[in-house]
Amino acid sequence: MKNKVLKELILQKGSFVSGQRLSINLKVSRTAVWKYINILREEGYKIDSVSNKGYRLVEGPDPIMVDEIKDMLKTEFVGHKIIFMQEVNSTNDYAKQIALNEGEGTIVIAEKQTGGKGRMGRRWVSPPGTGIWMTLVLKPELHPSKVYQITQAIAVAVAEAIWETCRLKAGIKWPNDIIVNGKKICGILTEMSAEPDLVYYIVVGIGINVNTGSEDIPDEIRDKASSLKVELGRDVSRKELLVHVAEHIEEVYKRFVSGGFGAIVYDCNRLSVVLDREVEVIGINCTYRGKALKIREDGVLLVETDHGIEEILSGDVSVRGVEGYV
Repeated sequence: MKNKVLKELILQKGSFVSGQRLSINLKVSRTAVWKYINILREEGYKIDSVSNKGYRLVEGPDPIMVDEIKDMLKTEFVGHKIIFMQEVNSTNDYAKQIALNEGEGTIVIAEKQTGGKGRMGRRWVSPPGTGIWMTLVLKPELHPSKVYQITQAIAVAVAEAIWETCRLKAGIKWPNDIIVNGKKICGILTEMSAEPDLVYYIVVGIGINVNTGSEDIPDEIRDKASSLKVELGRDVSRKELLVHVAEHIEEVYKRFVSGGFGAIVYDCNRLSVVLDREVEVIGINCTYRGKALKIREDGVLLVETDHGIEEILSGDVSVRGVEGYV
């Protein structure tokens, strides 16, 4: 009900709406309206109240309003169903529970994750109201051995969406990190349910630090991680960015489905921040250094070492710059 009150205030676009009208529209008492108004104020929304006029939303946190986002979207299938939750353990975990019964393009998004995770089991910090913590359900006709290519396709889409929204040059630290000014802004985690030759579904988790303050980034990763707000010097509209992410995902994904990885390999190479640089390849049983040469037509990263050219699959290793994060 709190979110319905907020939606009514947003629809007024800064004009007053009476408590009586809110009570009638939402089918609750005026006392209940007053209670939810106060809850919104406690959450950081500035709401004026004037006798004989009612309530007016002045300013507040950047809310994720599903109906407003769907009205803005210009997609065929991505985001046509959005499942929004205030809090969830992990959007990926929730998406895996429902994916078989949901259509392709369904988005699961939460204001807060209590158990967000990245690749190789790393923890992903997901404070409320500051980022985009979402998971996308996909169901391509794709052999399971090629699912790693999806991660790179989504990375291209997110990097392009950041440029469109913020005019910040974003790059890809192969295969799944989005980098701005040498620091990680976004991580992508791809998981699937499959048989040896059949993919049932893929869930792609996307975590973007949008308006996270520098003080909210844990000390142990502050030299590696940042947010769009920190790098840009101002707040960024989460709903605008989310819409652009969804639209770019659909465009890149459709190219990938129709033309294979070859249809997006140019963009993967163009946006890469590791190519022509000395990198450290961190595997399960070994670590070595070399020069990242290019991303091949099948999505494999080629690294030149003292012992020859190594072919790196994204599921096998972590690739980092020798000097600094990238």
